[in-house]
Amino acid sequence: MTLEQTATTTVDTAPWWTSAVVYQVYPRSFADSDGDGVGDLPGLIARLDHLHRLGVDVIWLSPVYASPHADNGYDISDYQAIDPAFGTLDDFDRLLGQVHARGMKLVMDLVVNHTSDEHPWFVESRSSRDNPKRDWYWWRPPREGFEAGQPGAEPTNWESFFSGPTWTLDEATGEYYLHLFAPKQPDLNWENPEVRHAVYEMMRWWLDRGVDGFRMDVINLISKDPELPDGATTGVGGLGDGFPHYGTGPRIHEFLQEMHREVFEGRSAQLLTVGEMPGVTWEDARLFTDPRRRELDMVFQFEHVSLDHGPGGKFDPRPLDLRDLKASLGRWQTALGEVGWNSLYWNNHDQPRVVSRFGDDGRYWRESATALATVLHLHRGTPYVYQGEELGMTNAPFAGVHEMRDVESLNHYAEAVAAGADPESVLRGLRAMGRDNARTPVQWDASPNAGFTTGEPWIAVNPNHTWLNAAAQYDDPKSVFNHYRRLIELRHALPVIARGDFRMLLADEPYLYAYERTLNDDRLLVVANLGGTPQTATLDGGWSAADLLLSNVDEPTVVNGRIAMEPWSAHVFMK
Repeated sequence: MTLEQTATTTVDTAPWWTSAVVYQVYPRSFADSDGDGVGDLPGLIARLDHLHRLGVDVIWLSPVYASPHADNGYDISDYQAIDPAFGTLDDFDRLLGQVHARGMKLVMDLVVNHTSDEHPWFVESRSSRDNPKRDWYWWRPPREGFEAGQPGAEPTNWESFFSGPTWTLDEATGEYYLHLFAPKQPDLNWENPEVRHAVYEMMRWWLDRGVDGFRMDVINLISKDPELPDGATTGVGGLGDGFPHYGTGPRIHEFLQEMHREVFEGRSAQLLTVGEMPGVTWEDARLFTDPRRRELDMVFQFEHVSLDHGPGGKFDPRPLDLRDLKASLGRWQTALGEVGWNSLYWNNHDQPRVVSRFGDDGRYWRESATALATVLHLHRGTPYVYQGEELGMTNAPFAGVHEMRDVESLNHYAEAVAAGADPESVLRGLRAMGRDNARTPVQWDASPNAGFTTGEPWIAVNPNHTWLNAAAQYDDPKSVFNHYRRLIELRHALPVIARGDFRMLLADEPYLYAYERTLNDDRLLVVANLGGTPQTATLDGGWSAADLLLSNVDEPTVVNGRIAMEPWSAHVFMK
């Protein structure tokens, strides 16, 4: 069966983003135009034809705002300026024009749970206890009975996402400020309406400039319990888990509804809003993405990318049980089937490379990269492709912590080794799960530094770029890149993918991932073997080889509902 034979003339009244695919650009590692080893906006402009060729609809641009880069740009010192490392505001305007000229949209990364400690708002806030902006951030005196600076004097016992306490003492004023992430990322106080309206004014400024929406970083952390109570002790240095007191907090829906009214309501443009939400449940997500509530279009949830975390957390990985993955993704498909919408992703700038994590980046590199892509993209939801994922980029072979750059990994290593952990064991966890795996430069060709830069890259290029690169894949019909192209074409062409119902099949099979999508009289079957040994999928429904729409390997043998599945094979059938 060909794609042309399945195309439909049915009028699709669903939101435009149900049939769209988003591509995330992490600009520091995408393309460098000036040889300083850091990717930039002119470099991105020069590579836009790659994204147009791939067929994506939206570019999500990770932060390019002015920043001291304590957390690679997620610590913003000026929301309305472009960091010189990436270019100028004129470069941004040129990028936006070039994106729109190719029929794509551009979504900005919005980081408003916190700013940089170098943002003028925070500089004012910390200048004195009675400064008008003091209440723009969370300031608290030492814990009762303690002197400022004493061990345990922090106002709460919360542990930071980046290790250590969430409170840092400002010696000049004798009070502590809250930072859920690095000390250079103080949290904004969204309880203060002046803060909220300053944020909304900035968002309107970007929309007026022509951007097409926002991906909102850790947006469900903006509402804290104003009492800031201690959390249950985690056992790490006496620190506690504050997440129940700031994750999806008491006023989060109120704040997002206010944001919608103040920023998005009444605009005629086709905009996109997606909220990154650690710890969000499907019950929460139904509320956040119910269009009648006017909050967000979709959320990023983390349940499925936490399934291989061991007892010690993300840096204590354990093998994935595919049945757990099917249960998780199937639950979200069902829960948001009638109300709300899913975002679909394996990779982003915070996750290791999926072909190394859930696939086989050795013998079955191509097959596992394309099988995982097939399984993800044909679910109900909006797929997100992270730069290099469309090439099957793998985790990097870091020789040691000296080759890593990420603040989370460096802090974890220092803390764990200081506590007596075996350094090599800590390194194994970082090599498997560290965020630097996603941040090595995009592999454009086999030349030195993979065509990313003519200089010294800010983080080393993966040595496998000599064979794993875009130039080697463009004209190869079986390449990972061209498989992604076909998956994107299918979503654009087939309403059953964009809007169809979802039904999980073979839920208890440990290696097979299968599901059906249905819309009116259209039926789509996806079946994949996510393992390295041959399997047989036994499925009802009268499917035959004649119904095959797409495969990442040779055409399968189908006899009486039994489909012979090669290792890491994925097949798509349609009636």
